Amino acid sequence: MSYRLLSYAAGKEARPGLFVNDTVYELREWPSVLALLEDWSSARGKLAQLAKKPRGKGTPLKKVKLLAPVLYPGNIYCAGANYKDHVAEMDRAQGREPGPTMKDRGEQPWHFIKTGRSSVVGPETTVKLPSYSHAVDWEVELVAVIGRKSKDLPVEKALGCVAGYTIANDLSARDVMRREKNPPTSPFHFDWVSQKCFDGSCPLGPWIVPAAEIRDPHALGIKLWVGDELMQDSNTSEMIFNTAEQIAMLSSRVTLQPGDLVLTGTPAGVGMGRKRFLKSGERVRLWIESIGEFSHKVA
Repeated sequence: MSYRLLSYAAGKEARPGLFVNDTVYELREWPSVLALLEDWSSARGKLAQLAKKPRGKGTPLKKVKLLAPVLYPGNIYCAGANYKDHVAEMDRAQGREPGPTMKDRGEQPWHFIKTGRSSVVGPETTVKLPSYSHAVDWEVELVAVIGRKSKDLPVEKALGCVAGYTIANDLSARDVMRREKNPPTSPFHFDWVSQKCFDGSCPLGPWIVPAAEIRDPHALGIKLWVGDELMQDSNTSEMIFNTAEQIAMLSSRVTLQPGDLVLTGTPAGVGMGRKRFLKSGERVRLWIESIGEFSHKVA
């Protein structure tokens, strides 16, 4: 039986839930989705059984307030410049002819880090645009949710540590990405915290789809709308470094922990290439094939 993992509001508390047949059932065996992920090796078998025969009455999805599925990830690793169409788009936006990718040049996957508790918000949240920026951009991304403590994984085994997949918007304050008083050659030229880590900069949702239900994470349609305007429309096959290559690289540097998130990059169609950024009151909708969709607003 197909199922989804989610977090939902129960009064003032957050509870883990099992979504089956348009109904959400409370998972009483674990206090949170994060605790469940820390117990993933045994939890996934129990979840499969519960999905066949859910316990309790359950609540229709439309009556449930969804929260970010993982409250809260320990680490959020975000792939930079990892879609071929997006790299070409960014090159053109900066007046350069598209050239070889990092992979073509023999480089390894590259990641930056977002904060956890401050950045992660759930579906239907209204994200407050940071006062110091006038150019907040959108980036829809496939997210791999880690379900097993992992170190030094070979590429061919890297997807074995993935519990499931969800969707993120890697919101980015483009006009503060550079510290202009520092020359471009300075290691202090870029300001990753201001650009990527403002409060609410990682809307996440709507749930986690178990990895076993995603036959190929590199053959999924991926889209983002601002209002009714389709901005991003691509496929995860456009990734330069696939999810396994990213996880293997990360695990060679750090120990991946259950509940960590790996944001795998964004395709073409971001605002920077259009010189068009988010405005107060706009709604953003994100969709990935076989996972689902969610929306949030900005104000």
